[in-house]
Amino acid sequence: MRTLPQLAVLALVGGLGAAWHLYGDQVGLPRPLALVGLEAAAPSGQQRGRGAAGAPVGVVVSPVRTATVVDRAESVGTVRARDAVTITAKVAGIVQELGFQEGQRVQAGDQLLSLDAAALRAEFDQARALADDARSQLNRARGLQAGQTIAAQRLETLEAVARQAEGRVRQTQARLEEMRIAAPFGGRVGLRQVSVGALIQPGTVVTTLDDISRVRVEFAVPEVYLARVQQGSPVTARSAAFGDRRFHGRVAVVDTRIDTATRTVRVISEFDNSDEVLKPGLFMTVEIELERRDDALLIAEEALDPIGDRNYVYVIRDGRARRVEVRLGQRRQGEVEVLSGVAAGEPVVVRGIQRLRNDAPVRVVETVTRPTS
Repeated sequence: MRTLPQLAVLALVGGLGAAWHLYGDQVGLPRPLALVGLEAAAPSGQQRGRGAAGAPVGVVVSPVRTATVVDRAESVGTVRARDAVTITAKVAGIVQELGFQEGQRVQAGDQLLSLDAAALRAEFDQARALADDARSQLNRARGLQAGQTIAAQRLETLEAVARQAEGRVRQTQARLEEMRIAAPFGGRVGLRQVSVGALIQPGTVVTTLDDISRVRVEFAVPEVYLARVQQGSPVTARSAAFGDRRFHGRVAVVDTRIDTATRTVRVISEFDNSDEVLKPGLFMTVEIELERRDDALLIAEEALDPIGDRNYVYVIRDGRARRVEVRLGQRRQGEVEVLSGVAAGEPVVVRGIQRLRNDAPVRVVETVTRPTS
């Protein structure tokens, strides 16, 4: 019949001991007299775990390791060609020849289209003939032998006629050049919008031309990252169209203005696309590297002993468990970055934390080394 009173005493001692361990021990409060008296009458679970008074507690530790930790921001973006233009006609005319195939890669200056210019060529020939005649008359007037005279006014008239004739030649030649459309830069042409024999007007779309040997991916990041986004920052992009493939580029331009509606800043990154698999308009998921820490400190997540919004770990120093507050950084799978509180290589308790209190003697029964990543 004495079993029930004994169980009641043990339950009371356990409750008081747990409450003091969670709060009193954290801030260095003295052990309550009532708890001391009860512990004298009935040993606590904590004492049973340690065995005899002052006996070291067996723990498993894992050393603080260093690794590279990268802070990233994720966004979505769209692929743009580095240079892109819609090829249109400048003048009216009938399409005489198409100098490209759809999807063909062309070089700067390659002829893409020519219009029927027979009438304009005849006009050019006539203008050139008139210019030649005007120059001949002017040269004869200037080359008169001694004793032969010509009125100054007549000479000025011949000079004006010659200039007008040459101007008409240049004007007609410029019109002839407008009958031919050339590629303004090297790239790949798109679908053609006209056919041979078609009558086109100024502004008629002929095709598109894109230089996609290098592409741009435009995306936006929240303004809170503005100070950490720099020109040259690494960017990784992926698309569902290419599965697990990753494309690597760098920030080229950061917009000078912030969008007041979305509170974001637009960023333009550039990617090598020599195989031309990325097409303008493609939707991409983007990760931009904000900061890289090559010697970041990492501990096992199970080593944390959180109290409210604060975090603690037990570090083994001089054979005792020292309870240390730590400031956390980035979380990884099974690990967490520590910004302050511990040093590289220090053994941190990962199992046996429940039986510890600050400055308790410990005995390391196993050291767990985590693989590097």
